[in-house]
Amino acid sequence: MPYEPPTHTVERSLRATTGAKVVAGVDEVGRGAWAGPVTVCAAVTGLRRPPEGLTDSKLLTPKRRTALAGELETWVTAHALGHSSPQEIDELGMTAALRLAATRALDALPVRPDVVILDGKHDYLGDPWRVRTVIKGDQSCVVVAAASVIAKVRRDAMMAELGVECADFGFGDNAGYPSPVHRAALEALGPTPHHRLSWSYLDALPRWQHLKRVRGTPEALALEAGGQLGFDF
Repeated sequence: MPYEPPTHTVERSLRATTGAKVVAGVDEVGRGAWAGPVTVCAAVTGLRRPPEGLTDSKLLTPKRRTALAGELETWVTAHALGHSSPQEIDELGMTAALRLAATRALDALPVRPDVVILDGKHDYLGDPWRVRTVIKGDQSCVVVAAASVIAKVRRDAMMAELGVECADFGFGDNAGYPSPVHRAALEALGPTPHHRLSWSYLDALPRWQHLKRVRGTPEALALEAGGQLGFDF
């Protein structure tokens, strides 16, 4: 399906209206997975023309996404990744875990951004960062699209490595997200140390329900449910 390529429009506007010199784009991957970390990439690109075909990582084939990530990692001015582990997600809830991962990514950049463009409509980052949220920013903003592709490819590679250790779960194919293979392995073997034990998939596994960790905040529970729509057992 044809799509409009991302532009520097939002970044140019922020530079003009706020005086920002360094604008970072931030995107996450792994929010709705049952296993693995939530991963955030922070990228700085400047205003140069991006590699051909850059767009939201979800619109790219795996082969094209991997090739493009290799181009982007040398094309961007700077980039860094931050992760929150399954245990941190269980303990903190998704919003705080996203904030932690994003802060780790931003702090790892060689230069501190003046403004952060955050994909989506919710500012999960907050103070002390100056944040501009952009719905579908991973499709419309060059700097966010770059972060989207790098985050997706790097997390997929991490999950493929875990898949060697946990072969029955198919992490190399599903990246820790719901799938028939993943579901069957959970039913037979129970969760691994890489699984999120506060996620609602355990409600449908009587044999393993005693492992579930309960998060009490309505916000955390709503985010969890929203990440798993359509995947009931």
